[in-house]
Amino acid sequence: MRNRTISKTILFSPSDYAGRFRDFVGRHAVLWIEIAAATVTCVLVPIDSSYLAYFDLRTLSCLFCTLAVIAAFQNIRFFEWLALRIVRRFRNARNVVLALVAITYVGSMILANDMALITFLPLGYFSLRACNQKKLLAYTFVLQNVAANLGGMLTPFGNPQNLYLYSYYGIPTGEFFSIMAPPFAIAFVLLGALCFLVKPFPLELEDSRPTPSSPTRAAAYGILFVLSILIVFRVFPYYWGLLAVTLGVGLLDVKALAKVDYGLLLTFCAFFVFSGNLARIPAVAEFLSRIVSASPLFVGVACCQAISNVPSAVLLSRFTTNYRALLLAVNLGGLGTPIASLASLITLERYRKISPEHTGRYLMLYSVVNFGLLALLLAAIAPMLAFG
Repeated sequence: MRNRTISKTILFSPSDYAGRFRDFVGRHAVLWIEIAAATVTCVLVPIDSSYLAYFDLRTLSCLFCTLAVIAAFQNIRFFEWLALRIVRRFRNARNVVLALVAITYVGSMILANDMALITFLPLGYFSLRACNQKKLLAYTFVLQNVAANLGGMLTPFGNPQNLYLYSYYGIPTGEFFSIMAPPFAIAFVLLGALCFLVKPFPLELEDSRPTPSSPTRAAAYGILFVLSILIVFRVFPYYWGLLAVTLGVGLLDVKALAKVDYGLLLTFCAFFVFSGNLARIPAVAEFLSRIVSASPLFVGVACCQAISNVPSAVLLSRFTTNYRALLLAVNLGGLGTPIASLASLITLERYRKISPEHTGRYLMLYSVVNFGLLALLLAAIAPMLAFG
């Protein structure tokens, strides 16, 4: 009997392995698509020494440092603790939804959009479940998803595509903020209006709270995060920063290094190869240069709908010097289809696991909100870009 129990604990059936494989592929669908695309281009452009010039080591280093520190913060439940303290101050449905969206909006400026959702979507679920208001879950998740995509556009490290373009074009910091501040402000107002559609009926939140974080390690991670920001803003050499952050996080919490989103890093690497090879195929390079030069904003947004915003930034940057329009395109273009942003896929997957029977309803609501906001933001920003 004991041996049978042990075998059940250790061994998995073929269906278990198949399920795990499907989950693994599903979590990294964008990565596999980009690896396949890069492999095809490697047939057309044989591997040579020029491949080494494809990779932006500063971007990859900055992204790794940010992800590592955020993973360390998550392990001490710092953001969950901080966010729950804020949410518990509100006592009606509208204010709770507003708080969750605001936390995600501001958090994405610091954590990056996908990490903000990984951190704050569970908070939204547990808060609404504690209030017996799961009917608000789909709407809250959609708004948190939009908040993560649009809030992160303000800072160079808020969205991965920002980090890449900021480094690739060497955009001056002041100019970066001046480009992104108008759409950020407009998005803030629109999101606030959507939150106010929730009726302010009273709620009672549960009294449970996460285990308090370690103040000592939180302070150390804060220092490492500041160092990561200094690397992004080119104040500190990225190679020394990479070494310091890796050693610091490794000594304090080596498990955090295992939780870094290496899939996102590999996604960048695969698309560096894909876009670099496309730029070396004369017919493709000429075609992309022609259509991008016609309208970097609208071509960029359309490209995001098909291949996501991070790959679009890497690809189209090879064919335009108009970084102002491209920066706006790949940030606003995160709205729209679920594949327009990796963050949107994360939200969809989280909702599907929590409420699979209502996934269709979620997608309809997601599409209405996303395409509606995309149309409004493009209508507001396109004239500014034309006359700016």
